[in-house]
Amino acid sequence: MLKALHAEHGDALFAHTLRLTGDRQRAEDLVRETLLRAWQHPEALDPARGSVRAWLFTTARNLAIDAWRRRSARAGEVYTDQTPETPVMVDETERAVESWVFAEALTRLSRPHREVLVECFYRGRTVAEAAKRLGVPAGTVTSRTYYALRSLKVVLEELGVTQ
Repeated sequence: MLKALHAEHGDALFAHTLRLTGDRQRAEDLVRETLLRAWQHPEALDPARGSVRAWLFTTARNLAIDAWRRRSARAGEVYTDQTPETPVMVDETERAVESWVFAEALTRLSRPHREVLVECFYRGRTVAEAAKRLGVPAGTVTSRTYYALRSLKVVLEELGVTQ
């Protein structure tokens, strides 16, 4: 039965799945899976129920859609024919120097500006939480943050840090 199906519909089915996937290997896999489904459900191939080729094409299309959905649902997986680039190694020395420069820049800010940046950015507090911790109104935290970031940019530029 499968030999006869493949002989009669195999080439057309392969062409159909190749158009669906754009990939020869996936197209071949879909043809095999479609023929396996035909073998598992011989009742679907009864000519009284309709065209066998239509059933094969529809089954192949549904399998292609299911495969695409499975691949799309897998977060972080990338399908490509190219080998991935070698990851760039992070130089810990460079990271340490950047930390020291940034710490130096913070010491050059006024105390209120430094405190608001430490609370909001380093400790991850909201404006309301930082205001409560610093004992100032929330609007003051917002304006100090704005001016502190502007001052920090100037200090970093003075220290030779560019964007």
